[in-house]
Amino acid sequence: MPVLRRVLGKLGDINVSPSDYELHCGAINEGAHRTPVSEALQKELDRRYATALRLAAQHKTAEALSRWWTACLSGQDVAGSLWATLTHARCDAALQERVLRDIHMLQHQVGAANRADLQRLEALSEENAVLGRELAQAQARSTLALAQRARELEEEQTKTLKLRAELMRQNTRLDCLQQELAALEAAAPGLRSRMDQARELNLQQERLHELERALLLAQQQNERLRQHNAELRQALQHQRDRGPSAQAQHESELLELGDCAVLCVGGRPAVVPVYRQLIERTGGRFLHHDGGEEDAVAMLDKSLAAADLVICQTGCISHDAYWRVKDHCKRTGKRCVFVDKPSASSLQKALLHIRQELTSVNTEANSAKPDAR
Repeated sequence: MPVLRRVLGKLGDINVSPSDYELHCGAINEGAHRTPVSEALQKELDRRYATALRLAAQHKTAEALSRWWTACLSGQDVAGSLWATLTHARCDAALQERVLRDIHMLQHQVGAANRADLQRLEALSEENAVLGRELAQAQARSTLALAQRARELEEEQTKTLKLRAELMRQNTRLDCLQQELAALEAAAPGLRSRMDQARELNLQQERLHELERALLLAQQQNERLRQHNAELRQALQHQRDRGPSAQAQHESELLELGDCAVLCVGGRPAVVPVYRQLIERTGGRFLHHDGGEEDAVAMLDKSLAAADLVICQTGCISHDAYWRVKDHCKRTGKRCVFVDKPSASSLQKALLHIRQELTSVNTEANSAKPDAR
């Protein structure tokens, strides 16, 4: 339509102000006769489709022109082929009718294609809108991430500056100390060797203190072993002096355990067989736990539950085992005797002490009974 208005506008006596439809219908009506309008349109179409006219002029018969038209239907310049075929001198009525039918059906195909293109365009527009919203959201997220990253980078740069300033201060202080050290070394040439000797002296003194503590500990252990050996020799000599009858009499004074289970917690491994022999001579069943030296402390609870009487060697058990024994006996009311020295004489004294306690308890119970008379 802009081209049609331009062509008709060159003709001074033509009104180009009507609507597009009226201008279109008027141009078609003018094309039925030889008028200035039809001649102007003829020249414009001949100029626009000059190439198609030259190609169509090469065909001298209607059959050749028909074959050329059929080949042009599948090409790109259908409009130029249409104009060249209809204006050709060899275009008869049959060919003209065929060409008009082909153009009619082609217009239907073009309309359907246009509608499909419009549908695809609408779908693409919707997809473009969705992608645009997603892109906007992604850009917003990216902007937030960039802002967060910028803040983190700024914080890291601030920390870096602070660390650099601290490093500069440390370097300055180190330089000052090195200068002071150099001045001291210059004032006292043997200062560094004396400092090394002082450090070495301190190390030797610490080593000497450790050796003194180890020596004192060894002396204490040696003294305890010597006292323990003296006690064992004294007890053995006493038993030899008393003879078998006195030993039997002394054992008879001990507590008669019957079938009681006696648990001995702690004690040195060399004395454990003596404990077993002493308990089993009084009729009891001997149980033993080393108090956490080699046996697990967790197994102590089972031994405590199976025992009727507990004898605890406090000097040979761990703190955990000591509190387990004390807590169990307190909760269950089970009799427990704590022995300081791990020796057979101490165990005999403990059994005598238990017998005296039981004897006093029985005496008090008998005196508290009312007179039957």
